This record gives sequence, C-alpha cells and structure tokens, in this order.
Amino acid sequence: MLQRSRVFTAATAVAAAGALVLSGCASNKETSGPTGSVKNSVSQDTSLTSLVPAKIKTAKKLIVGTNPPYTPNEYLDPSGKVIGFDVDLLDATAKVLGLTTDYRQAEFDKIIPGITAGTYDMGMSSFTDNKLREKTVDFTDYFSAGILWAAGASKKVDPDNACGLRVAVQTTTTEDTIDVPARSKACVAAGKPAIKKVQYSSQDDATNAVVLGKVDAMSADSPVTAYAIKQSGGKLVQAGDITEAEPYGWPVPKGSTLSQALMKALQSLIDSGTYDQICTKWGVQSGEIKTAQVNGAKS
Repeated sequence: MLQRSRVFTAATAVAAAGALVLSGCASNKETSGPTGSVKNSVSQDTSLTSLVPAKIKTAKKLIVGTNPPYTPNEYLDPSGKVIGFDVDLLDATAKVLGLTTDYRQAEFDKIIPGITAGTYDMGMSSFTDNKLREKTVDFTDYFSAGILWAAGASKKVDPDNACGLRVAVQTTTTEDTIDVPARSKACVAAGKPAIKKVQYSSQDDATNAVVLGKVDAMSADSPVTAYAIKQSGGKLVQAGDITEAEPYGWPVPKGSTLSQALMKALQSLIDSGTYDQICTKWGVQSGEIKTAQVNGAKS
C-alpha cells in the first residue's frame, strides 16, 4: 500500500483520526474544526481559465478523491462533511479557478489509480510528492511536512540533545522505528544515556502523555504535532524544527494542464496572504511554503 506520507504509515493515518481537544487530556471525538477565520476574500482569476481542462471547465467543479480521517488535514465533522486544512486550501484554490469542489471518499491506495482511470479529476489526501508517484501522476505541491517534536510547556526540550528523556511515539510510525531510535543511538555513542522511548497505540494517547507529564516530549508527523499544539491551550510547545521534510502535493493526471492551473491559483493565495491565514487557522504555519511548484519531489 502506498504510504500517505513519508513519516506516517497508512495505519497511523487512521489512528491519528479525530481532533485533539486538550483540556488536560485529548479527545478522539471529531469536531467542526478550529474557530479561526480567513479574512481575505478569494475571487476568480479569469486569466487562468485557459489552463483548466475542458471537461472540468464545463462541469465547473473538481471531482476530488480523498481519504479521511487524517486530522487536521482532512477529516469528517459530526455531520459527515469533509473538513480540514487541506479542504480549506483546495476550496480557496478552486475558487480562484472559478470552480467548486466535490469530495468523493475512497480508500487511500485507490485514489491515484482512480485519477489515472478518470474517476477523479485530482486527489487531496496529504499525499507526499515523491519520484515514484511522479511516474504515474503530476503533483502541485502546497505544503512541507516532516517530523516535529512537542514538549510540555514547562519543559525545554532539544530533540538533538534529548538523551535520558522519555519520548512518546505512536507504534509502527517512522518516529517509533527510525527517528527516536537514531537519536537514542547517537546519545549512547556519545557516552550519554539513551532516550527512553515510550510507545502508544494511538497518537491521542501519546499526546496525552505529554500533556499529563508522563513523558517529556513526543515525536510525530508535523501537521499532527502542530495542530495538537494549537489545540492544547498552551499545554504543549514546539520542540526543535521540522526534520525529514518532504512536500505534500495534489495529484492530477500526468501531463494535464490542471497542475499548472492549481499551481498558479495557489501562488496567488500565497502572494495575497490567504494561504498564511488558512495555515494559521489550522495551526500548521511551520509547514508553509513560499513558492508553489509542480513535481518538487526530493526523493
């Protein structure tokens, strides 16, 4: 199965579902999203119309394959509506193109095949743009995601010098199998105490452990960590910078002008400040990009 992102396995994508509402512990109940708003108005840019494929232009909408839940990027609110950071950003990008969005839920590993088969015009499901996927589809890159640590507000934690600390991870993630073990190995090699890795079956439980002081820090996918910090009411703080960053991208059919249309529309949102407002609303500013691009995979 294709992984949703480099730093999260497919199983993790499901386990990290549910908005974190941290008032002392985390809740796995889905909510209607954060209360922040986007102040900038978004209007159509008719100069981009020629880049929109005829079929989509006629339908005046994008049929989008997506696989919630993956909070805060795409998940279901209590009414069953798909919401999230990805949704707000793609809706705004589509509006610049004079289009609406029609989200169709699908199994994650069926979305790219559905795009190549013409079932979907594009995908939106926190796809990491990588060289392997670029052989099948093109990507419009809109975000940078990687590994990000968080710590309790009263603690000062440096991931590069976390020797002897207790660090929470979700089992089977790259944070569990690669990130923390590699850092711990470096500690031991330097003659310092190993990092005490504490495994949890769900990301909510790992986050709760930090909030409640059971561990010193946690390591998780950067949007998940950033959103947890935003929802924590000051109980969590970022520790260190994002590492192992790779671009998230919207996949579209190979060779389609839709990738260019999305790229130019997204760049207009970046230039106007709307992109930053959407990222800020969802607490994921740490992954913001300055320049939209097509097929920017690093590996």
